[in-house]
Amino acid sequence: MTLHRRDFLRGAALASLGASLSPEDAGGGRGGVRAGAPRGPDRTPQQVHGKATHSLLEEDHPYIFVDACMQMWPDGDFHHGHRHGVTTYAVTAWDPHATPASAMEGILYWHWLSREYPHLPIVRTVQDIRRAKEEGKAGLLLAAQDGDWIGLELHRLKAFHDLGLRMMLLAYNATNQLADGCLDRTDGGLTRFGALVVEECNRLGIVLDLSHTGKRATLEIAERSTHPCVFSHSNPAARVPNPRNIDDEQILACASRGGVVGLCSWGPLVMKPGTRGRPDVDDYIDLMDHVAQRTGGTEAIGMSTDLSIGTYPQHEADVWGAIPFPNITEQYDRYVTADITSPERNVEGFDDYAQIVKVAQRLSERGFSDLDIRRILGENFLRVFEEVWGA
Repeated sequence: MTLHRRDFLRGAALASLGASLSPEDAGGGRGGVRAGAPRGPDRTPQQVHGKATHSLLEEDHPYIFVDACMQMWPDGDFHHGHRHGVTTYAVTAWDPHATPASAMEGILYWHWLSREYPHLPIVRTVQDIRRAKEEGKAGLLLAAQDGDWIGLELHRLKAFHDLGLRMMLLAYNATNQLADGCLDRTDGGLTRFGALVVEECNRLGIVLDLSHTGKRATLEIAERSTHPCVFSHSNPAARVPNPRNIDDEQILACASRGGVVGLCSWGPLVMKPGTRGRPDVDDYIDLMDHVAQRTGGTEAIGMSTDLSIGTYPQHEADVWGAIPFPNITEQYDRYVTADITSPERNVEGFDDYAQIVKVAQRLSERGFSDLDIRRILGENFLRVFEEVWGA
């Protein structure tokens, strides 16, 4: 039987999902990961078919690493979540196209998880993120990959912000009441109610995420917003013309207003047309080069992985007929792997979180300065977060 996120979340509070924590495991004392010269993983990567389990670092690297989009599933090894080299995970807080009830159930789950695993605190401020780094913890940034759950009730945003929601996109691939999705047939932009949502997110301090959203809508959101926006996980379509990627006009619209493009190491968004091999870290860094060349520097570059911790559930076919969206993984499925649980779905050399140490080294070898690397791994996102969330 296929298990969906919503089914995981319903059962999560009723079962023990990980080992019991000692104070040391929870981030204090000898079990905590402290910043210093990275010594590499203390075991071989264990991300295998099915459950995604990442290697552990004996000592943390000196960078703040913000993964702007990832997934955590309730069978994850959460007692190790602070030892993979990630400072903050921007977790997908609930399934896209959520109802108000399922969105509420989703966001409350993360509060339960953070209580059970105090080394995974929910972050609401940049100070929370920096403190997590200092204390050897890994923060959870609660992010929504849709705005369907808002309905036409603007006040729901305030309630979810109070519960810790700090980043959201308005439409996930499909057109909704707020904006057009990037895989839909239309490109109608932002609706009138969507414009009110943009204003309310600005008022509350919720980062507007433009990924998965139709082109015209992304441009209109970026123009209307009084704060910088981000693409949490999108790549340059000029290099990889996938329907999920974004063109240079979108990149420049985001960057020119102080925003950040979180370049994604998920293989289908990195695989160049006409190729048949699995893309690697250098292909991924090529995308950073592209953004740097177009924007004149590294101030608009961030990182995301779309990696999982735990078991990514298989998707069931819709017996009533799925919406015929473009197949964004067709080339990858054919020539690399169609197994959505395989580590090969991410670029070679970055399918395990602890490999962030080697990614940073490779960036240095490719000519990026230490300042560039610090910006790319996390400081650029922190700059946007501080402007949107406040000090």
